[in-house]
Formats: sequence, structure tokens, C-alpha cells
Amino acid sequence: MNFTSSRRFLLQSLEDLDSSLRKLNSRLFVIRGQPADVFPQLFKEWNINRLTFEYDSEPFGKERDSAIKKLASKAGVEVCVQISHTLYDLDKIIKLNDGQPPLTYKRFQALVSRMDPLEKPMDTLSPKVMGACRTPLWDDHDERYGVPTLEELGFDTEGLSSAVWQGGEMEALTRLDRHLERKAWVANFERPRMNANSLLASPTGLSPYLRFGCLSCRLFYYKLTELYKKVKKNSSPPLSLYGQLLWREFFYTAATNNPKFDRMVGNPICVQMPWDRNPEALAKWAEGRTGYPWIDAIMTQLKQEGWIHHLARHAVACFLTRGDLWISWEEGMKVFDEFLLDADWSVNAGSWMWLSCSSFFQQFFHCYCPVGFGRRTDPNGDYIRRYIPLLRGFPAKYIYDPWNAPEAVQKAARCVVGVDYPKPMLNHAEASRLNIERMKQIYQHLSRYRGLCLLASVPSTGNVGFSSYNTAACTFRGNANRGIAAKEAGGLTRRQETKSVSNMGGQQQEAAVLFSPSPPASKPQGSVITVVDVSTLKRDWTSPFGEDTAFPHNKITKHASDRSAVDN
Repeated sequence: MNFTSSRRFLLQSLEDLDSSLRKLNSRLFVIRGQPADVFPQLFKEWNINRLTFEYDSEPFGKERDSAIKKLASKAGVEVCVQISHTLYDLDKIIKLNDGQPPLTYKRFQALVSRMDPLEKPMDTLSPKVMGACRTPLWDDHDERYGVPTLEELGFDTEGLSSAVWQGGEMEALTRLDRHLERKAWVANFERPRMNANSLLASPTGLSPYLRFGCLSCRLFYYKLTELYKKVKKNSSPPLSLYGQLLWREFFYTAATNNPKFDRMVGNPICVQMPWDRNPEALAKWAEGRTGYPWIDAIMTQLKQEGWIHHLARHAVACFLTRGDLWISWEEGMKVFDEFLLDADWSVNAGSWMWLSCSSFFQQFFHCYCPVGFGRRTDPNGDYIRRYIPLLRGFPAKYIYDPWNAPEAVQKAARCVVGVDYPKPMLNHAEASRLNIERMKQIYQHLSRYRGLCLLASVPSTGNVGFSSYNTAACTFRGNANRGIAAKEAGGLTRRQETKSVSNMGGQQQEAAVLFSPSPPASKPQGSVITVVDVSTLKRDWTSPFGEDTAFPHNKITKHASDRSAVDN
């Protein structure tokens, strides 16, 4: 069995934790087996009277932990649960939003700003604090309770290269220190300019360490806060300083009470798309054999290193789903879950829904070009040469579209397209046009007939008009008891009004009300009204990864206010 970077990272993190505990005259005990099977046995064998663990906000974790609590109660064991994997108590955020998770980042920020200040991180354990704890050890501790090896878990490690990302808390804290050395960024939200080097793993990247619990998100939050106050003379930092930390919380909040957050069917916030089933095309994408060097290089880096830049994620996600292959985001999410080091369940699923325009984001009429996007990012093609050695001999002019190179150029490069490197699996221009039309029809249909969080207006050919702006849209069925004056949409052409609406999170705010064109007489009772927060009708939309996705032709260095604090 071939290992993935995430397995090695986890084992390295456990080894690092055991090393730290040894310095405190303790050890890490790794128990083999299912929690529901081993805990009752441990309660008896070790005479346990208290069980402490970190709260898991994700649905499957809550189900597992509920079962453990029952077992502990039956055994007379006290249970202590603390929230530490997220900054906030997500249930409190949902309670503030009238019992519903906020589905726009702007609304989420508004709710967070009303939360109590975060508790400061606990001090690091010292030998003095741990002095009273005497952990009994066995001579065969390593054999019985030691951290398993990749070989023990059945993974083939022959020819294993060194890890690009080293797991563990010590490495995480070292990276955090490097990250915070960039005082200019913290003070002024300066964003590093996107270039070829940005595509490579950064020595200050932190997202895998947050995912695996090697780095406390609260420690990161407070370190950022302290530094900002120091360089800004005690002024309060804006929420945008925390960038990716808050996007992470946003997706965790959206997912916490939705056990089907990682799938389309049965997911109440996901548009039901008629995606194609194409295992052969999916395999080519996952294995980096699409014939588009930009896409193939990204997928190769993902499998080799366990990480890719957030804009690279955008590119391959768009290509798989709405841009080219029209394959479900669920399939891409599974591949990322297997190989991506920072693939939190909530963030991974939420990001794939976002990038496929299945939820949170509906600007489907902009797609990433698998040739032009890479060429603008790395004109010389060094990234391609690094991860696809077959193409090293191509000049920069043809390295992103080698099939356009003359035969003599291909032979000189010792790589003939269709023989040594695959031809493009499809025509991007044709596929993207077809898929945009598919998306347009789906959204027009849904906005007329269903009360989903969808934008009713979609661009007509050659005129993106109103829909080319960012909209935090929420569609309601037009019933008077919902707090919106009931209006009959029949006979109305699309128009725009401004009203004060109280249904968006319980707060009065100015909103634009759009009415869809007249539906057929057989439409369900109650018209569909789309409410759009007009304060978001602007071009400088920022994606959950801190970059301009809606308008990829804009300069990537633009919106510094939402700079990602993690993946840079």
C-alpha cells in the first residue's frame, strides 16, 4: 500500500508529542483499536476516574464522542470536554443567528464581532506543573503503546523521499515565529506578490499544523493580536487580520450540524447538480494526465508533497467541476481528503462546494483557463518543469500548450505530444462554454421554483450585467409571515427595488429585491423572491482563500484586507 503525506505527517506529529512528554517525565500512549471497544477496557485496567478530551465540532466526531460519554458515565468516569480546535463555540454563533448557521462570510463576521473576547491560551506545561504526575511505564511500552511506523500500518516506504512538511508542534512553533517576523504584513496587510515561488511550499505555511492540532488556533490568534498592537501602538486589530483562521471557523460553523455537508444529495445547502459520471476522466485528473501541463503539475505536486497553493486549488477544482470535466465536487473532495495535508473535513467540503458553485458562491460565468492562468502566474514555466520533467525541454512559449509546438520543437524537446505526453483530454474553450450554459440553465430554473440560497439573475450571452458583481444572495418563498411583503412574481419582468428586510440573520439591512421573470402557471404556490445584500455589490470580492476568484483577470495582488493568514 502506498502511503500519503498525511499519514506520515500524523505519525511525525505523534513522535514529536511523545518527545515533548518525555521531557516532562511522561509518555504518549497510542492505543490500537476502536474507541468504543478500548475505552471500557482501559477504564477498568487503569482505574480511570476522569476523562478529558477536545471537543470535536464535526458531526461524525460528535456522534463518536457521545457514545464515549455514555460508556464513561456507565463506568463512573467523569468527563471533561474543552473547545480548543476552533476559536469559538460554534453553537453560540449559531444561536446568535436564530438557530441557523450563517451562510455568508459577511454575516459570519458580523456574528463573530458580537461574541465575547476569546480566552487566552493556557501556559505551556512545565516540569514543575507536571511534578505530581507519575506515569507508570512498562518495559515493553514502545511495543505496546509506542507510535506505530508506516511499515506497521502496511505502507510501502521503499524509496521514500524526505518530507517537504515535517509534522509536529516544535516545527509548527518554529514556523509561527517565522510567520510573525513579517511585521510589515501584519501591520499593513501587505500581500506577497504572486509568482512562481509562491506555488512552492512555504517555510511559514501553517495550515497543516492547524488541521492536525500541532498548532493552537487560539495561540496563533493571540500572537497575531499582540504583534498588531505592538506595531500599531495598541490599536484594535480588524477581523480581516485573521484571514484564513476565520474562514476556517466559517466552514466549521456551516458544517457542525450538517452530517451531509460532504455530499450533494441530502445536503440542504448544496445545489443538486446533474454532474456527469466519468471514472476515466476523473482518473486522468487525479493522476495528472489531463494533457494540460498546468493542471497536471498541480496534481503531481499534491500527490508528492501533500500541499498546493490556494490558487492552484482553485484551478484544478474549476477544471474538474464547472469549468471543464463537469464531474461532481464530491469526487475532487475525496482526492483532496486523501492527499492534502490541510484537508479539514469541514473546510475541504465547504471549499469544494464554493469553487464548484454548488453553495456559498454563484459566479459560475468566470472559469480558470488551464493555459492562460498558469502562464500569467509563472511565465517562464519553471513550475511545470519541476513537476513534469518530460516537458523540461520545451521553451516557455509552448510549455503550457505543448500541443501547439511545431513537430521540430517537440522532437528537440524529446517529448512528442500524444506519444510521450498526453494530448489535451478536451477542448477547454468548448467545454467551458457548454458548462457555463448548463450552469445558467440550472440557476435560472432553481431561482424560479425553489427557495434556495441562489441568485435569481444570471448573465445573458455577452452581457454579464448585474450578475457580474458579488452578491450575498438569499432566496425566500414570498410569504407575508416570513417578514417580507408577499408579492406575486407572475407577469413581472426582472427589476430591482430597495427594501428594508429583517429576515437576513434577524437584523434590519438595506437589500435589493429581484423578481424572476414570469414562471409557468403550474409553479408552486408562493412566489420566489431573491434578497441581495446591496452592500456587497462590488467587484473586489475575496474568496475563502484570500484571492480574487470572481475576476481572475484582475491583479492577484489586489485585496489585501482579507489576506490569508495561513497559506502564503
